[in-house]
Amino acid sequence: MTYKEALFFIARCLTISYEKENLDWIKQNIKEDKVDWDNIVKVSTGHFVFPALYHNLKKENLLSLLPNELVAYMEHISSLNRDRNMQIIGQVKEINLLLKQHNINPIFVKGSALILQGIYNDISERMVGDIDFIVAEKKYEKTAELLVSNNYQNVSKESYHFPQFKHLPRLHHSSKIAAVEIHKELLIEGYETEFNFDTVSQNTISSDGITFMSYANQLCLAILAKQVNDDGQYFNNMSLRNGYDVFLLSQKTDSLKAIEHFDKLFNPINNFLAVCNQTFNSNSLLFQEKDETKKYLEIYNRILHDDKFRAKYFKTWKRKIAIKKRVKFIRQSFSRKENRIWMYRRFMDKNWRREKLIQLRIIKPKK
Repeated sequence: MTYKEALFFIARCLTISYEKENLDWIKQNIKEDKVDWDNIVKVSTGHFVFPALYHNLKKENLLSLLPNELVAYMEHISSLNRDRNMQIIGQVKEINLLLKQHNINPIFVKGSALILQGIYNDISERMVGDIDFIVAEKKYEKTAELLVSNNYQNVSKESYHFPQFKHLPRLHHSSKIAAVEIHKELLIEGYETEFNFDTVSQNTISSDGITFMSYANQLCLAILAKQVNDDGQYFNNMSLRNGYDVFLLSQKTDSLKAIEHFDKLFNPINNFLAVCNQTFNSNSLLFQEKDETKKYLEIYNRILHDDKFRAKYFKTWKRKIAIKKRVKFIRQSFSRKENRIWMYRRFMDKNWRREKLIQLRIIKPKK
């Protein structure tokens, strides 16, 4: 079973409660013993959708067709993730209450927001990393001060931090399960003008006193977090976790209408929707057919088919992006004091200098 076959099998498993054609196809593949379950576990865990895979197979009564050991392992991981997500829900409610007591109205986004809204059939489906929320820029510093005064601390132990455009350094509480990211922006610099606090705060939904973005904006962020913030638009690859978020949100909002007002952001979002449409085989994932999108899909499919091309393509783009970001940071240091301070402290860091000397093979690492 190739990587592409595993990817498509997992993606279509995630839609079987909505797409009968995919349900029939999954059943046929399992019954004909075409599934390499070891590979399915590897790919689904790498894409953070292993619990979601389990719950979709369970919902359609397909677990009896799987190896018993695999089902037991799925149940174990799902149970652990449910416990973690229950703690995250409690933590979000505590943060929300604290901030509202000080006239700050956070908008919770991404994974924690999705499980709080019941987007998933079971809260253990979604694997959540941090708790993310955005506040108005004028409330940004006060929000951080409140969390710090309530025993949240920087995750990083370094005495200096890389200047962040979107959010402050991650915070954690010694007795809480998840780290927290306080955002003043949703997207990296250069893309923020079309999608920011001002635009998303105009259309929100609330549940139990907690505020979330509209379903349309949540769908867009699920894509933009991959395509823009993580440079996915250059690598033409798929994130099943983001894709599954988008698929479920597309059951609540028209994906094409959700993106039609964008200019600079339209193509990155539309391209991802096209890839999702093909990978998940779902008509709810609407996109606009454009020449650029056709080229994007061609590269996507070639990446999946050709291992040598994929390795070369990814290596080339990683190098290009790394150079571009470093040049941009150095240029900005002429006008931004925080960049200059970080560069100075980085250079004065003995551990960092030692690492670079080892990388350059000027000195040898300690045994």
